[in-house]
Amino acid sequence: MSFAIILPFLKPIRHLLEAKTVSEIMVNPDSSIWIEEDGKIKLFSGIRFDDGALQTGLEVIANKFGKKLDADSPIMNLRLPDGSRLAAMIPPVVHPRPLLTIRKFTSRNFNIHDLIERKTLTEAQAEMLANCIRRGDNLLISGATNSGKTTLANVLAGFIPENDRILVLEDVAELHIRKPHVVSAEAQLDTHKSQIGFSDLLKAALRHRPDRIIVGEIRGPEARVFLDALNTGHRGSLSTIHANGANDALRRLAQLAMRGSSGVPLRDVEEECGRSIDLVAHLMNQDGWRRIVEIRAPAECT
Repeated sequence: MSFAIILPFLKPIRHLLEAKTVSEIMVNPDSSIWIEEDGKIKLFSGIRFDDGALQTGLEVIANKFGKKLDADSPIMNLRLPDGSRLAAMIPPVVHPRPLLTIRKFTSRNFNIHDLIERKTLTEAQAEMLANCIRRGDNLLISGATNSGKTTLANVLAGFIPENDRILVLEDVAELHIRKPHVVSAEAQLDTHKSQIGFSDLLKAALRHRPDRIIVGEIRGPEARVFLDALNTGHRGSLSTIHANGANDALRRLAQLAMRGSSGVPLRDVEEECGRSIDLVAHLMNQDGWRRIVEIRAPAECT
């Protein structure tokens, strides 16, 4: 059972954890429970945790995963054994009770034909993106939260040649790439141990001879290191970014890279992004239908 390690401490939502159709479970500080099912968010009434039970359970779970959750360290993110993600916050940063979100990766075994069948992309788009990955182009996948970026990245990584050495860098591991030569590393930002940020992780990873660099999501100054890597011969990268469109994705990448580009004009960094990224694929979630709405080369992003 995928969730066996946490089920004893989250008994009221056990049936939701085990339900194959539920992709996300959200327990709010007001004790309301919401779920995502078939791409739609809805209130799930009739169940609740006893007073203090959820926080106690989360503290035990944190301990089992070598993490710390208390008033001094009130934020926790962790990956469960099956790759699902658990995120929690406790008082004093939320009130009056904990906030818990569990994202279940029900789509982790999808292939490109599944995405075509679900109308996430067309056959022509699938062929274009698959060829992009095969020939070693740098692809940036953009979209809002819950638009399907991780699912698409997982599927497209399947087109990477079998002998390529793939380094996967994430803050919380979500990607499950089924290739023979994959090395995964996670940033350490919310533990009581020494913090290792994305930039530190990316700099270290470049010393381990990657053929492909996959960054789960670019969200900070690691964008500068990422661009440097692309500009020094590391082709075939694949990454995701939060953005509202293909043009916005490149602009956001440049703005994030500016944090580590002291004294360099934004226009120069934007041009560097245009040279470094070969293709941008943008996804949207419209009433539970996740689909690609744009695929553009940087020259077309105006």
